[in-house]
Order: sequence, then structure tokens, then C-alpha cells
Amino acid sequence: SSSEGFGVAEKIVLLTFISAVILMAILGNLLVMVAVCRDRQLRKIKTNYFIVSLAFADLLVSVLVMPFGAIELVQDNWIYGEMFCLVRTSLDVLLTTASILHLCCISLDRYYAICCQPLVYRNKMTPLRIAVMLGGCWVIPTFISFLPIMQGWNSIGIIDLIQQRQFNKASNSTYCIFMVNKPYAITCSVVAFYIPFLLMVLAYYRIYVTAREHARQIQVLQRAGAPTDGRPHHPDQHSTHRMKTETKAAKTLCIIMGCFCLCWAPFFVTNIVDPFINYTVPGKLWTAFLWLGYINSGLNPFLYAFLNKSFRRAFLIILCCGDERYRRPSILGQTVPCSTTTINGSTHVLR
Repeated sequence: SSSEGFGVAEKIVLLTFISAVILMAILGNLLVMVAVCRDRQLRKIKTNYFIVSLAFADLLVSVLVMPFGAIELVQDNWIYGEMFCLVRTSLDVLLTTASILHLCCISLDRYYAICCQPLVYRNKMTPLRIAVMLGGCWVIPTFISFLPIMQGWNSIGIIDLIQQRQFNKASNSTYCIFMVNKPYAITCSVVAFYIPFLLMVLAYYRIYVTAREHARQIQVLQRAGAPTDGRPHHPDQHSTHRMKTETKAAKTLCIIMGCFCLCWAPFFVTNIVDPFINYTVPGKLWTAFLWLGYINSGLNPFLYAFLNKSFRRAFLIILCCGDERYRRPSILGQTVPCSTTTINGSTHVLR
């Protein structure tokens, strides 16, 4: 898409904004990866393996995809040749599809952890199954990115239209145009967005229903009355605390998923509609929707920092160079009586 008509001041503002998005995505996702690698407690939580892989995909988007799109947008010209245009487009489709598949796997992991019994969760989420799911998040996108794009399957029937839009004789400019025919638009959008989105909605709905049911059961037990000796009755505090922890984590992931859908839904809806209206969607609207999706690659780390206590603590330790104030209290050397409990793989000290 062309940015023709942008003045010098507009290009400076645009370049500043894009640079901030790229820098935010690079630093934020690096922080997530380093936090999990350095924090032993974060590594114990199986979900975080998906989160690290997701951060890696978003990091690659910010390093391999966004800078070249920014250069073309500001310069109003593609200077890297047709082959690299295909490679860059394939990487774009591969990495953005991998992101949403990771979010789908995270939602399924939370579903088994919260809606199923702990024994079922341990049987379902074995290291081998996690490895297979992570492999699928990276392998499946190749079948809708590099394979069809390099073979030109997405351009069958619209080659003349693509060639017409690749060159602007008036400004003597060349563009990296990615247009898709109807079969590819439907297939790509369904695999990359609509099916995973449906699975996530179903998983989080079941999590919500389960959380509501557990809360109702806890209230019933609390209203059952105190024992005859007059001491307060606490129904299964470990289970109650664990459910609250899991429910909070699920809400956090729901917010992350919601941000992803808010960022990418306009693009994928337009991606299906455009071929059926003779490719009349304005180029600048396409660019706006695409960069709205790219912005999501920089949002996830900040969502973790503000909404997840364990990640927030790990971030503070890294940014403050290992300041002891932010470390978990050590069980050894406690000066007051304490006990420990394990919740979702993390050891917590109860004073």
C-alpha cells in the first residue's frame, strides 16, 4: 500500500510512532523470555513454556517483519526485490499465525488445569504433549505461509492485478504487494484465526462456568455454620486458594486473548471480504489494520507485567539488577513461624 501524500512532518511522526512500537515489542518480549529463563518458579509452570514460545514469535515479528514494513511505508518504495518480498510476506503470515496458535494452546492448558482434576491435568500436559503442541504451533503455519506463497498459490487468477499494483509509473515506485484469491483468503483466515478463536472462546467459557460453580460451592460451605467448639470453619483452604489463583490467571489470559482479537479481527475480517468485493478496500485501511495487528506483538509483555504477580516480581528483579526486596522469601532463615504451600507449581510462604 502506498503512503503517497505524506508530508515531511507526517513522516517524522509516523516513523517515531512505528519505532516506538518496534522498540516496545523487542524489549518487552526479550524481558518475558529472560524472566522465565532466570526464574526457577516460573519455569515450573507448564503454561510458561507456551508464553516463552509466544514471546519468541512476537520478537521475530518485531525484528524480521516490522522494520521492513516501516521502511516501505515511510519511503513509499520497496527496494529489496521480489524474492525478499515473498520471504518477508511468508514470515509475516508464519509468525502471526504462530502467535494465535500459541494463545489457543495456552487456553487449552488453562482449561485442563482448572476444569479437570489435577490427575487429569498431569496426564494431559506431559512434557511430550507440550513439545508436540509447541511443534504444531510452528509447523502448521508453514502450510499456509511459505508453501503456498512461494508456490504462488495465493495469486492464481489475480496475477495481472498484482502486477498492476506492484508498480506506480507516476512515482516510479515499487511495492511489496500481498494479495490473495478467494480460496487462499478463506483457508488462511479459517486456519490462522477463526478456528483457534472458536476453541479459545469455548475453553474460556468452560473456565468461567467452572469458576462460578466452585465459588458457589465455597459459599455454601461457608454458610453451613461453625463447629460446636465455636472455632471458624474453613473449607479446604488449599483448594480455595488454588482455585482463586487459577481463576485470576485465566482472567489474565482472557484479557491477553481479547487484546489479540481486538488487534487482529479487523485484518482477518477484511482479508476474507476484500476478494469478494473486487479488492476495493483502500490501501491505507489495509496498512492501518496490519499495523494494529503488529502492535499486539508489543502488548503481551505489558499485560503480563501489570496483571501477573509472578511475572511482575521477575521483571522487577531483572530491571533492578537482582534487588533482594523483590525476591521470594526464603524458607530457610525465617525469623517468624511460617508454613509453605504449592499453588500452580509455585511455592508460597504463609506467615
